[in-house]
Parts: sequence; structure tokens; C-alpha cells
Amino acid sequence: MESLSTDDLLECTIAAARAAGDHARAQAHRRGEAHARTAHDVKLALDTEAQIRAAEAIHDRYPAHPILGEEESHERDPSQPRWIVDPIDGTVNFSHGMPFWCASVAVEHEGRTRAGVIYAPELDELYTATAEGPALLNGKPLSVSAVDRLERALIMTDTNKEPYDFPAGAALYGKLLHRAQKVRVMGAAALDMCRVASGMAEGYTALGIYPWDTAAAALLTERAGGRFEVIEVLGNKRFRAICSNGRVHDELKAVFMETLAEFGNPNGA
Repeated sequence: MESLSTDDLLECTIAAARAAGDHARAQAHRRGEAHARTAHDVKLALDTEAQIRAAEAIHDRYPAHPILGEEESHERDPSQPRWIVDPIDGTVNFSHGMPFWCASVAVEHEGRTRAGVIYAPELDELYTATAEGPALLNGKPLSVSAVDRLERALIMTDTNKEPYDFPAGAALYGKLLHRAQKVRVMGAAALDMCRVASGMAEGYTALGIYPWDTAAAALLTERAGGRFEVIEVLGNKRFRAICSNGRVHDELKAVFMETLAEFGNPNGA
């Protein structure tokens, strides 16, 4: 019977994240090769290639395990662990030559995330966490900040490319500008949440996000003492969520919910 020890799963998760991230970095001179472009996003040839590298690393050790990824998904066998992969989180950043991007890989089994890794090659950052162990950055323990008021908090947020979320997103950004100390839009959800886990920021909000953006970073944040909460499920694997150091969670959630109440739910979920 195959080993499903936490150490083995984490080792494979690290290998998969490194395989994706290192391939993207090594081929960065091809960052202009796009499969598709929209007004606010881009799909690169390297997204697909990096996911293949991650899948190869996973299936080299666990050939029967299904993968849920931004670029490709396989049918799930409920009896097997599932791997959740975002080969390049922050693709637009990457395509412009900005270093704020990462590969994110997590593995879930029996209703919980067992291990998660976020690897940012150009920043030399390897974030790791397991369900039983600490959150680490390059092997050193992480802890969320002690800030306990929104007015003293740095909040990371995201711009939403869905047209029906633009008004709510603009309103949320404006409210946070007034109520938090500062707001930052960096363009890579997993790394934004890593900033919460590491104590550099106090919160992160997303009006529309996917499991491959958050699976590893949510575990990391929780193991660092923070909190991740899905606020609303929208369908097609998409959901609204907030992440925080726990101490400003209620205030941040109140602003988030106030915004949603003002703009309703155009998704009908």
C-alpha cells in the first residue's frame, strides 16, 4: 500500500511546486507566448507547461491521484487524495517581468488539506505547511501579526475581472481605503495570503477566487495562527473569501458583508 504519511506528502508537494516554478523561471524569456488574452488576464503557454511539470512530479510518486488545476483537471476518485495546483499564480505579473508570482500546490484527503506549498522562485521564498505542523518560510516558523484593529491593518485585496463584480470590487476597495491603514493590490492571491501568514499584512479579501488560488495558502495562514473563511460559494468552483490574522477578522468581514449587501448577488448563488 502506498505511503500517505504527512512527510511523504509534503516532500512530493515541494517537488511539484519547485518543478512548476523552476520551469516557469527558466523559460521566462518566453513569457510573451500567450494562448489567449482578455481585457484583464492572459493565459500563457508556460501556464500549461508548468502544470505538466507539477503533474509529472506528483504522478511520479502517486500515479493514481487526481489533480485539480487551473489549467487542467482530472476526474476525481473519492478514495484517493486530490492535488490542487496553480502552476503560475500571478500570471499577469509574470508576463510583465514582475517577480511577484508563485507556484501553489496542495494535497487534500478525507476532508482536510494535508500539506501545502507556495514557491516564489524569483523572491527565493518557499512556504510550507502541514495539517499537523507549523507554517514555515524557508524552514523558519511564521506567525501572524498582533495588530487587532482594522485602522492599523494593512489589507491585501484583488481586482476582479468579472464585469458583474466590478462595482462591488471598486466599492470594497474604497471602503477599505478609508477604514484600514493601507490597502495593497499585488496580483497574486497565494502570495498575498502568505503575507498575512508571515505577519506582513493583516488581511486579504477576494470577491471571486478558486481553490487552486487558496488551498495551500489557507492552510499556511491557519497554521501560522490566522483564519481563512469562505463567505459565499458562487458555483463553477468559484467563491468569495477573506483571510486574516484572526484579530481583525470580524471587522474585515463586516466591511466585506456590508459591500455585498449594497450590491446584492448577481451570481444568484
